Amino acid sequence: MTDVKELGKVAVLMGGSSAERDVSLMSGGAVLDALRARGVDAHRFDPSERDVMALRDEGFDRAFVTLHGRGGEDGTLQGVLETLRIPYTGSGVMASAISMDKWRTKLVWLAAGLPTPRFRLLDAATDWDDVARDLGLPIFVKPVHEGSSMGATKVTEVGQLKEAWALAARFDSLVIAEEFIEGQELTAPFLGDKPLPLVRIAAPDGKYDYQNKYFTDVVQYHCPCGLSTEREAELQAVVMRAAAVLGCRGWGRADLMLTADGRAYLLEMNTAPGMTSHSLVPMAARAAGIEFEDLCVEILKGAALG
Repeated sequence: MTDVKELGKVAVLMGGSSAERDVSLMSGGAVLDALRARGVDAHRFDPSERDVMALRDEGFDRAFVTLHGRGGEDGTLQGVLETLRIPYTGSGVMASAISMDKWRTKLVWLAAGLPTPRFRLLDAATDWDDVARDLGLPIFVKPVHEGSSMGATKVTEVGQLKEAWALAARFDSLVIAEEFIEGQELTAPFLGDKPLPLVRIAAPDGKYDYQNKYFTDVVQYHCPCGLSTEREAELQAVVMRAAAVLGCRGWGRADLMLTADGRAYLLEMNTAPGMTSHSLVPMAARAAGIEFEDLCVEILKGAALG
């Protein structure tokens, strides 16, 4: 049993200046309350309001990263914490940077022989008809460096592609189009080097968007996910390999689709997943017998450098 005093003075990093600031504040607030409930000397720290150098000046021993999106989940903050020599939760600089980049994540997975939907990068000069012929319809269009479905659109007609690209381009200079995979939407969290139970997501009309993720109760979550023990273990093994080739550590969550004929496709990797009341890692942890406060302490214990 860990003596929480050994964890030292902890900064819960939340907020930030990305498009996911509001979700980050919800995650950070929940983690802060949980750590304090377990007796951890935890403090709120918003890098958009305070100079990160204060982390060193004020004697913080560890950082729990609940920043989502760019500036918190993309390796930049991790690089600062490495420089300050303050151990932090989650993946390191390289894995954070690659995992935040949906395009380069796919390139790594494909090089490792892991399954992921076909895709095309888009720009203003793209031949929209050619993209539709290549990937088929529907198509998902999304910014390469955003999470929480920010700027993402499900396109059902060729004529919608340019507008979907323009929306995504408001969030990012890199925009990706991905073939639509029909099937069950699953998410696969992990804690340390152990997978947690899969969660099956059932959203109305498949609309698992920013609003439905965080601010409604219309999405249904199933954990256990309903798969056989053997099939779930097979998918968990794929996810752990997907995390390993990206260099992920500590904790995280991969999203995937499972078709009716049993083929699995990796969608993306989340290295600083949400920790809100609607979040999936806490849900999977509860199914594994780990309460939220204990989950937060376990993640914090894994804080590291390098």
